[in-house]
This record gives sequence, structure tokens and C-alpha cells, in this order.
Amino acid sequence: MAMVGIIANPAASKDIRRLVAQGRVVPDWEKVNIVRRVMLGLQSVGVTSVLGMADSSNLVYRASEDPKLSIDLDFVDMPAFYSEGDTVRAAGLMAEQGVDCLVTLGGDGTNRAAVVGSRSIPMVAISTGTNNVFPTMVEGTLAGLAAGLVADGRVSLADVAVSSKVMNVYVDGELKDFALIDVALSKERFVASRAIWDMETVFEVFLTRAEPASIGLSSIGARLAAVSLADEGGLQYGIADAEAPTPGDRVVLAPIAPGIVPPVAISSWQHMADGERIAIEKRHCTVALDGERSFAVTDSQQLEMEVRRDGPPVIDVNLALKVAASQGLFNLATGN
Repeated sequence: MAMVGIIANPAASKDIRRLVAQGRVVPDWEKVNIVRRVMLGLQSVGVTSVLGMADSSNLVYRASEDPKLSIDLDFVDMPAFYSEGDTVRAAGLMAEQGVDCLVTLGGDGTNRAAVVGSRSIPMVAISTGTNNVFPTMVEGTLAGLAAGLVADGRVSLADVAVSSKVMNVYVDGELKDFALIDVALSKERFVASRAIWDMETVFEVFLTRAEPASIGLSSIGARLAAVSLADEGGLQYGIADAEAPTPGDRVVLAPIAPGIVPPVAISSWQHMADGERIAIEKRHCTVALDGERSFAVTDSQQLEMEVRRDGPPVIDVNLALKVAASQGLFNLATGN
């Protein structure tokens, strides 16, 4: 029998960007409703088993409290610390327990944590965060339908999914970490508030995807050259020093946060080939992964970036439903 995992992040859409921009807030009750609709979608296509991750707001448990749901819900057996590490451990344990598809609710950071835990589980990522590129705005019922049809094999994963890309970060030749969408280098020397929100501190960005219809660092890259999930390679660009601009700087208009569309001066940019390592000039800086500062490096350490198609399969919900319809999977038997 097919089993689907659900990881919902109650902290998504609640960071500092609510204060410095017009970012939306997705309250817990709406996240509960989304998870409930995912489970109803799963149930309608025959999925009977869901493995959830416990969270500080009990989102998945609360979603299951519906008389229309008869789905068998269990939770990953692990201690809960209500941190990013929970998502990492939960995804890893779900892979070990044979979960066929993983549905996530959160932003780029939530999905990155899930991928740290497992790169093998096919994913349906629902956006409830800020400046998201990896997850998409999709109705929970439709996400559940697509996840369920792929999980039980009625829709072939190969027909409706693309393996995601990652941006590997090396420090002194050793793989340190990775991002799903963007790595940003900040002039600040300390992690402090993790969310990247002040563009004046950012001096270089590396992207796996540069989507024109996105918000944040990816949108800036898309003004230079669009790079989609299906495209090979990535994009690198440097942000010009606002205090010392040069005549050759290129200025683009980009939505760096909800409601904030400033001009951004670009000092240089280039395509990144798949598997190509780019060395960064040594300097004190912090490294932000998918919008959140993660660690600092000194001017004695060598940073390198490398884009690879080495992430989990990402299910295209619209395509999965289109394929299912073309195969007659939604047709019900008619009476005599």
C-alpha cells in the first residue's frame, strides 16, 4: 500500500520579513486547512496511510480531526525539538520507512531541510513561506491528488517529475553545505538574524534557478538570464557597491521582497555550467542558504560554488493531473 509523508512547518511565513516588507502571513489555522485538504485529496485516490512529523502547533494532527477522514495517520517516532533539525530527521526516517511521496508545507528553507534528510523521496512542495521558488502556490486538494497518484504508481514518476538542482558550497575543498535555490554572500561577519532582507549587505549570489515570476534573489538573476528547473546549470551575479558605482554597472528593476521593487546594480554575471566549480575571492563574509544566513567564513578560507542536478524528484502537480486525466484515472464506472 502506498504511504505519503507530510511535513508542515508552523514557523514558515513568520520571520523578520513580515516587519521589513509586505510579506504574507499564513496563520496556523490555514496551514491546518491546507493539510486537511491534502489528506482528503490523498484519500480520494485510495491512499490509506500517512506518516506525519510532529510540530509545535500540531498542524498535521489537527488536520486529521475531520469526520470525513478515515485515513490511517501515524507520526515519525523521534524526539521533537521544534527546530529545523526535526525536519531533517523526519525526512530521513520517512525515507527509511518507505514513504513513497513527501508533501511539504513551508518555504525554500523548509524544503532544503527536508532534502538534507533525504534526496530520494519524490516531493510535492506547497508554498506557505516567503520569497519562495522551490515550493509552489498549489491548492492542497490538488497536491494530495497528485501525490497520491504518484505514490501508488498509477502515474509514472518519470512522466511528471524533474530532479531538482542543488548549489553545493565548498570550504577549503570540502563540501560544507548546499542550497536548493540560492546561495548569497553577505558582508556581515556574523549570522545574527538569519533571514536575508537587507540587499545592501549582499555582494554575490549563486542560483540554481532564476525565475522571472519569482520574488527575491532569483528574480534579480532572471532579469539577466532566465534559468528554469528544467534548464541545466545555474547563474552567478555580483551586486555593485552602492557607495562606489562604476559606469559599466547594469541596473535592473526586481522584486526583492513582497511590495519592494528597487533598482539593483549588477557589477557582473555569468552562466554556471553543471558541475563547474567557481572560486570566490577570499574575504570575511557570511553564507546564506535559501534566504537564511547559515555560517561565516574568514579571509583565510576558500569558498567554491558548484551547481549539480543532484536533488530529489519534484512532481509537477498540473502535469500529474493532466496525465492522470488522459489515462482515465478519474473516470468512474457507470451503472447499467
